[in-house]
Parts: sequence; C-alpha cells; structure tokens
Amino acid sequence: MRYYLSDGFALKWLETPSVYDIKEDELYELDNDAFEFLKRCSGTDGCSDIADAEFIEYCISEGILNTEVIDTKRPPLFKSPVPSLRYLELQITDKCNLKCRHCYIGKPENNEISVHEIKAVLSEFEEMQGLRLLLTGGEPLMHSYFDEINLLLPEYNFRKILFTNGLLLNKKIFKELNVDEIQFSVDGMEHGHEAIRGKGTYKIVMQRINDAVEAGIAVSVATMVHRENLGEFGEMDRLFREIGVKDWTVDVPCVAGNLKDNPVFQVSPEITGRYLNYGFGGGLHGGGEGFACGLHLVSVLANGNICKCAFYSSDPVGNVKEGLRNSWEKTRPIKLKELECFNLFDGLACRFIDICRGGCRFRAEDAYKKDLYKCYGYGIMEHQGMKP
Repeated sequence: MRYYLSDGFALKWLETPSVYDIKEDELYELDNDAFEFLKRCSGTDGCSDIADAEFIEYCISEGILNTEVIDTKRPPLFKSPVPSLRYLELQITDKCNLKCRHCYIGKPENNEISVHEIKAVLSEFEEMQGLRLLLTGGEPLMHSYFDEINLLLPEYNFRKILFTNGLLLNKKIFKELNVDEIQFSVDGMEHGHEAIRGKGTYKIVMQRINDAVEAGIAVSVATMVHRENLGEFGEMDRLFREIGVKDWTVDVPCVAGNLKDNPVFQVSPEITGRYLNYGFGGGLHGGGEGFACGLHLVSVLANGNICKCAFYSSDPVGNVKEGLRNSWEKTRPIKLKELECFNLFDGLACRFIDICRGGCRFRAEDAYKKDLYKCYGYGIMEHQGMKP
C-alpha cells in the first residue's frame, strides 16, 4: 500500500516539524521520524507502509494521508527562522469605501502595494514556512488590481483570510475568491454597527455573511467595543452562533487615527474589560509560551513598510524592498518576564499572564506596562491592592 500527503495539507518546518491542515486551520506537531516519513509521502511517488502502523492509521483518520495520488505543487522545505513568522498581515491598500469613526488608519493616503511586490512577499512568506496570510486594508477589494492578486493566491501553501467590511462583495465574487476564510467587521447590531460605520451598512454586511456561509466559505467576525454597542453583545453572541460564524473576536479599538477625533465612542477600561470576555473560536494569532503578543506576527503596510504590527506604522523595522526575512530578523520579541505584569505581587507574576500574555503592547502605551483593558477583563485590578 502506498500513501500520499492529502491535498490541503502542507509540511511546515517550524521550531517543531509540523504538518498544517490549511482548510481546517489545524497544526500538528511531529517528531523527526514522522516528519521524514510525511516528507516522502508528499512526493508524487508516495511512500510505503513501513512506518508505524498506528501513526499511519491516525494520519488517515485525520485526513493527512490518503491512498490516491495528489497532483499538487509542493514547495521546497526550508527551516524557518526562530521565532518563526507564522502570520502575515498584508495591508495591500489603505483605500476604503467607508470612513469609520474608530479606524486606526485615519485619513487614507491612497497607498497600495504593487502586484510585483505582493508576489515577492508571498513567495518569501511561504519559504519562511508561513501559516496564515491576513489580507487587509483599508478595504482590500479596492486595490486597483485585486483580481490579479486573487489569481495569485492558489500558488501558495498557506491559509488565506480576507478582511473586509463586506460592502463590495457579491455572489459572483464569492465564486471567484481564492481564500479559505473571510473575516467581516461587524461592530454591533444595526444601531451599534451603523453608529460608527454609517447608515445602511448593517443589512448589507449581514447579507454578505449569509452569502459566504451558503457558498461554503469559512466566516469569522471581528467586533470592536465602543460606546454605542455596549447593550448588544448578548444578541450578537446568539446571532453569530446561529448563522454559522466560525470565530468571533472581540477587541478594543486603539486610540489612533479617527478615534482620536471621535472620543465620544471611547470606553474606559473599567467598563470595557468585561466585554472582552465575549467571543468564541480559536482566533487568528497564536502566541508562544513565555512571550507577549505578536511573537509570530508581522505587518506589511500599504506604503511598503514592515512593522511588528499595523499599529506601529510610525516605527517600521524595514520595507518590502529589503525583503520580508531581513525585516523580520530586525524585530524583537518581548518576553513575559520583561513585563510589569510579571512582578506585581511581592515578586509574583499575575496568575493570568500565560493566558493574557500582557494584552496589547500598543494599547498599553508602553512596551512593558499593563494593558488595563485586559486587567479589568480578568477582574484583577483590585487583587492584592493592585491599582490602575
């Protein structure tokens, strides 16, 4: 019997050898023997059943292996840098068809990355063993050559996620999209959503979500907590579960861009904290033991600059012209033990630090300070005399 690595699975040589289920967004860590066996199975000649029978049976049950030849491109395997770059936020344009009152970008400068630069970045990301491409804007569908970018995507062995406000989508586009998931921005029920995104936007985005689910595309939703949606979270939770949303991420908009000019929508950490306990699913960015947020993430901005995340647009580490890997190697991961949270109570770390990972470093307004929104979310602000 011969076995073949299934279509939709990609070997990834990360810190630990792994195989990645692109469609289901599942990463399986392997020992060296299992990795070498699956490397042989990934070729067109497949591999025989000389490996551990129990391991083969498990791989077949998980869909990792099958007995039919799969004629698909398998990119060369290279060892990833350490830490590995697993999640690439690629802001292909800052142009947008909305003027959301909380948008961190502020006034768009009509920047967009060229198709040539995008192709170079994606090729390097794949070589670096990347797992998820987060295709963002602005509104990415407004890129002048979005159709051409979309045609490039099937060439690459990683998960592709489109971030959108949904207004430019239609059933024809759904049939042509080469993405594995769409993340829609829904910032409340009708009142809350339209308070910051504009009248008439809610019904359109909800229809587009239903269309995506019907088209068999995985759907996730991102919601920002703001002054006008505080009473709508229970209803959103019921609705998103009912219509088949895969992941619901709830976060707080950072005070940047348009939110600076619309302080009425800002909510204090004391109030916001409890809303961060809403949401479900696995989320988009995995962390790493012993490190703060962003260990495996980098952002490429529409002007070509590369930053640790999009909020740090004023502090780039490089540019696409220098190459993705060169820029990634200039980033510095922050260790949990460097955070203020690690030494709160008589030399003891906060008991939630391994879950929270210090929250958002940008929102904390200092690379090593507390993210008060997360602190209130975990209900620890008054624990053992801790104060804001």
